[in-house]
Amino acid sequence: MTTTAPTIESTSRDGAMRTFRRGLALSPELRSGLPKTVGLGLASSAGRVIIPIVIQQVLDRGLSDSGVDMRFVWKMVGLALLATAFTALATGFMHLRLARVSETALSGLRVRAFRHIHDLSMLHQASEQRGALVARVTSDVDQISRFMQWGGIMLLVNSAQALLAIVVMGVYSLPMAATVVVMVPLIILMIRLFQSRLERAFLAVREAVGHLLATLAEIVVGAPVIRAYGVEERTKDKLGEAIERHRSTGIRAGIISSLFSGAGELLSSTVIASSLVVGTILAVRGSVSVGTVVAFLFLIQLFIQPIQVLGEAVNEAQTAIAGWRRVLDVLDIPPDVADPGLSGVDLPAESLGVDFRGVEFRYPKPGETAADATGTRAVETLDLTIEPRSKVAVVGETGSGKTTFAKLLTRLMDPTSGTVEIGGKDLRMVRFASLRDRVVMVPQEGSLFRGTIADNVQMGRPTANRAEIRGAFERLGLGDWLGELASGLDTQVGERGSSLSVGERQLVALTRAAIADPELLVLDEATSAVDPATEVRISRALHQLTEGRTVVTIAHRMSTAEAAERVLVFDQARLVQDGTHQQLLADGGVYARLHESWARAT
Repeated sequence: MTTTAPTIESTSRDGAMRTFRRGLALSPELRSGLPKTVGLGLASSAGRVIIPIVIQQVLDRGLSDSGVDMRFVWKMVGLALLATAFTALATGFMHLRLARVSETALSGLRVRAFRHIHDLSMLHQASEQRGALVARVTSDVDQISRFMQWGGIMLLVNSAQALLAIVVMGVYSLPMAATVVVMVPLIILMIRLFQSRLERAFLAVREAVGHLLATLAEIVVGAPVIRAYGVEERTKDKLGEAIERHRSTGIRAGIISSLFSGAGELLSSTVIASSLVVGTILAVRGSVSVGTVVAFLFLIQLFIQPIQVLGEAVNEAQTAIAGWRRVLDVLDIPPDVADPGLSGVDLPAESLGVDFRGVEFRYPKPGETAADATGTRAVETLDLTIEPRSKVAVVGETGSGKTTFAKLLTRLMDPTSGTVEIGGKDLRMVRFASLRDRVVMVPQEGSLFRGTIADNVQMGRPTANRAEIRGAFERLGLGDWLGELASGLDTQVGERGSSLSVGERQLVALTRAAIADPELLVLDEATSAVDPATEVRISRALHQLTEGRTVVTIAHRMSTAEAAERVLVFDQARLVQDGTHQQLLADGGVYARLHESWARAT
């Protein structure tokens, strides 16, 4: 069944400051550690301002017509050294604290975003490019980290430095300070003119990065298919388009950034030139001393230095805001399938039966939620009871609704209307911990993760030891197969289980389900071709695994339906037949047609 769901796009229209505040609200570690870091930043700024004051004092009081007052000069030099050491220590501790606090906070943000992505329904998981989701948890958060450790503190420290410098200028000479202050409105105007353009430009860059990572991930995973069908040129073109999109958005952002930096340099030069002219005139008239004019030039440098780095710092800020917005876009999506948590209930400690009461499911169109979905109907008004410890096969043509039925049964999706009950409990009210412990689904292809066979089986029950893992293989009659492997339980399965065959991956997946020891087992029967020996092992393992449990099997081979106690037949989103294999054959209809087609093919 083709599914559609609202994709996760950067649609937020929040301003930069609102986005920043929301980001801080989601990072409590950052909020708690920020005040001390800000204090260290302000202290380092104060230390820098002392140096021009020392220079002014040396020139005006240390030098006179009678000579040099070396005692006073050495005193000022000592003060300058102390100020420099204090500034260096404050700056060092500031960066150390910032690195620790920001990485701790952003690792928490990564975990929060990752968990939220996992909480999203299978519809969102299927509709969003996997690489784009990875980009939001990795590179987008990296941009925030880079800003917090450099750009953010640079903006803060430089702003404090500029403020202190202008205060000292005002104390020395109001006319010269006014010459500098009159340029401030121009600086603010320049920032406002460029800010919105930079924000849009860097948001486009972050989205292009996500698209590029998604394309690369798709190409890497699909490399065997690309080679098998000889579509390297088409794939190359697709990758080229993603790279070109990234390049063009990066160039556009770079052009706007360079214009911003150039305007800042122009304003900086204008401030220095204007202040030098005014200072020279005042010194000639005797209104200010030579030391004051020289100190003013140093103070102007402290004032305009933030302007010179402002362009780069604002670039980092806009990139971080764009990344933060993309992460918030994910966190803003309400999960369609929510864990009731502490307010939920546990499944009863008994054999579990299933009840579908007036269940209907429609796939949502773009922009719709699962609750108000009006798209393609996948299950239509289903009323059904499955008795505890019964063996049920579900059959039907592709797109008939049987896979959707399995996802509703395991609460990978919630119905658009109606209720699904297991053990008499509405699944919406059952805690995930209880549901995942008592109900297990084995997918059509065994999904394995990088690591050993033991690591993958242990995912079924994290507390299981090696003896219990080995015992699970023995119970399923797979001890001989495990013994044939050179490293046994320590055999590396490779990326996505690539070191094992399809059948061997299925054996590991079945053992993982066995060690979880569920009451209700949902099997999506594997259809991939396996060698005869592995097929025998899979059949023997399935027989042992299903003993004494409630089992629902999505059957792709009619031999599975023949062996089931009860067969459910889906057609065009409806349950059209329900009975034993013999009854359904005798009744004719969809099941008899499917069985006849299968019999001819085999």
